[in-house]
This record gives sequence, structure tokens and C-alpha cells, in this order.
Amino acid sequence: MADDRAALPPFITSLSARLLILTVLFVMLAEFLIWTPSISRFRKSYLEEHVLRAHLATLALEAMPDKAPDSQLEEVLLEQTEAYGIVLKGPERRTLMLANDMPPNVDVVVDLRRGGFVGWISDAFSTLSQDENRVLRIIGMSPKRADVTVEVLMDETPMREAMYAFSARILQLSIVISLFTAGLVYLSLRWLMVRPIQRITSSITAFRRAPQDATRELRASNRSDEIGMTERELAKMQGELRQALGQKERLATLGAAVAKINHDLRNSLATAVLAFDRLATIDDPEVKSVLPRLYNAVDRAVQLCSQTLDYAGDAAPTLKPSPFHLQELVSEAAAAYREPDESGNAIIVKNGIDFSVDLEADRAQLYRVFSNLISNAREAGATVLDVVASKNAGELIIDLTDNGPGFSEKARTKLFEPFAGSAREGGTGLGLVIVRDVLRAHGGDVELVDTGAGGSHFRISLPDRSG
Repeated sequence: MADDRAALPPFITSLSARLLILTVLFVMLAEFLIWTPSISRFRKSYLEEHVLRAHLATLALEAMPDKAPDSQLEEVLLEQTEAYGIVLKGPERRTLMLANDMPPNVDVVVDLRRGGFVGWISDAFSTLSQDENRVLRIIGMSPKRADVTVEVLMDETPMREAMYAFSARILQLSIVISLFTAGLVYLSLRWLMVRPIQRITSSITAFRRAPQDATRELRASNRSDEIGMTERELAKMQGELRQALGQKERLATLGAAVAKINHDLRNSLATAVLAFDRLATIDDPEVKSVLPRLYNAVDRAVQLCSQTLDYAGDAAPTLKPSPFHLQELVSEAAAAYREPDESGNAIIVKNGIDFSVDLEADRAQLYRVFSNLISNAREAGATVLDVVASKNAGELIIDLTDNGPGFSEKARTKLFEPFAGSAREGGTGLGLVIVRDVLRAHGGDVELVDTGAGGSHFRISLPDRSG
């Protein structure tokens, strides 16, 4: 027995790998969106911390007993605050602390009292993108006193290095979180989706290899989600297809059996016809009264055999399209039914199709279509059949309306089913089935538009390929 499992794709191109990669990417994207305001906040906090340290340094200097300037102490305090100079402005005084007499030139002024969310993010990216040191002049309110403004001169490089270190920690944490999350999502999706899909794929493969093997039918789970619905619908479809294939095989066997006995049956019927011809020469009133009924019975048997063989032998008609006038074809088919049949039924076909209506199709096959429809109308008791044609949106529409008694409700439900859709006693029900098969082979179709006591209305649709 062949392995029912479908050949799985390589892991790198599999659904599992794609889900894993997408999960990692989405987590990293989320971490980036979190990191962006975080690095901006880190930079602002770093600067605010240096403003606070600068203010504390000035307070330490002011706390000296003699309050005399001490250049050595100033240098120590400035070194601890990583600043070139500190300016403290209050409502009553101004304190200046410098490391040397000539401070460096200021490259960028950062005012902590102003700025918004977008501005702080832009400044953070500007700091990270620098490859050289810049001297910053930081202006901010003292956290200790709201009426005091602190200005600090400092290098940007230490802050940028601290921002890089903070970003590295965020990146490491993001990688750990993304891998952990991706692993959980991968395992969950593999259990919830990938494995059930693999089961469904294997079931489809097994069904394709042996569609009539009921042991390979998919066992649907009790899941109430879309996967469970897919499993149940697939199992139902497999069962219906298996039943249809079995019925088709039985019909094929029946067709083969009928074809084998066709020769003997035709010979027997031919012998019966010859016997009827001889009986017809006998001048006996009783024989003459019985003979027509016997002849009709044999004739129906011949028709039944011929139609059954035609249906069993026609899998898909081989089309030989050619251009022709539709009016001529309908008139030719109607000519065969001008004379009354053995039951006295006659029908008048009113051909209302314009001569300019051309059609490119298999003429012989479409002759069968109209011949069957005219024959069905006459056998149903119709005496008049109107045929008209029109073109609409690339389609040729042909309407056939008779004045017969119409179809019963039972006949309508099985109108296009073989051996079941006949509206008359003794019919095979194959006429309309053959009509539908021929039209569908041409890319068209036939439908019963209306039926009732006033007659039946059939509509044929065909692709308009007349150019």
C-alpha cells in the first residue's frame, strides 16, 4: 500500500517556518516601537539627572563655611557632574562654576523646559546618529526649587554611550522575549493548525489514490472552529463523491452489459418486424386489430434500446464546429415531425428565428438537440411550438414554447435525471439529458423556464461566437 502521507515541503518553506519567522519579526517590530519612546525618555532622564547633580554641586559649594571661592573644590565638583561649567540662576543670585577660564564652544542647546513627544524622539535619534563629540548646553528647572534655572555645559559622548548600552540591553531582552514567544506560538499553531492541515492533506492524497476505499475516509474531529468545519465538510464530500463514483461505475457496467446484448436484441427485434410485415398481409380483422398495438410495443423497445445505447456510449461528444444559419437547422429538424406519428400526434413548429442569426457549433449535435425537444413536445401532446432567438451580452438565447399540458411536479424535480425524467409512460427520460450534455459540451445549457397547463417554456443559452 502506498504511503498516504503527502510529501511535506522543506522546513524552511513550510508553514511552520513561516509562522516562526513572522512571529519573531512581529515581536521585534513591537519591541522597536516600544524602544523608540524608551530611548527618548532615557535621554531626557539622563539630562535631567545631570541638571539635578549640577544643582547639588552648587549647593555643596554654597555650604562652605567661609563661602570663599575654592577653585580646587569647583574642579572636583565639576568632574563629578561630568560638566565643563554650571550656571545657577535664581531670583536673587547667579552662581557660576567653571573648570577653566575658557569653556569650549557650545554645539547644541537643549532646553528641557520645552519640547514635545516627537521632538524628544527626533533629538534621541540625532544623538545616536552622531560619530563625533558635541558640547551640549543643557537648560532646565531645578528639581529642588522651581524658581531656579540650571545651565550645564557637558559632552554628548558619555550620554550617547549610555544610550547605546541601554539599547543593547533592550535588544538582548527583545531577542529573548521574541524567541520565547515565537516558540510558544510555533508550538501552539503547529498543534492547532499545521498538524490538522497535514491530516487533511494526507486524507485528500489518499482519496485521490483510492477514492472508493472507505477505510481511508477522514475521521473528523469534534472541534467547533474552522478546522473542524473543514474536516467535517471534507469527510462529507468524500462520502458523496465515493457514492457518486460507485453509481457511475454501476452505470458503466450497465452500459457495457447493454452494449453486449445489443446485437442479439436488434436481431430479435428485426425478426419481429419481419413477422409483423407478414402478419400485415393476412386479411383477418382480429389480426389487424391486434397488430398495431404489437407493432407499437416493438417500436418502443427499439427506441428504448437505441436511446440507452446512445446515452451509454456518449461520454463527451466530440465537437466538429462549423458556421451555419440557425434558422435552417431548426427548419430541418422540424421537417421530420410534420407528419403525424403512429398515435396521430402532429406538431407545427413556428420558426421565428431571423435568417441573419449565425452560429458556430457542431451542426449534427445541435440537430439532435432540437430534434429531441420537438419530439418531446409532440409526444407530450403539444400541437404548436414557437422558436425564437436573441443575442444578449455575448450569449445566444433560444426560447422554445409549446402549448402542451406541461410537466407534473414529480417530472419537474427529475427532469434532467436519466431514466427518471420522462413525462410520458414508457419513456426513457434520456432525451433532455442528451440535450443538456450536448449543450454543456458547447459551453451552454438548457433550463425549464416555466411549465403549466398552458404549455412549457425551455430556454437554451449558447456562447455567441459568430464574431
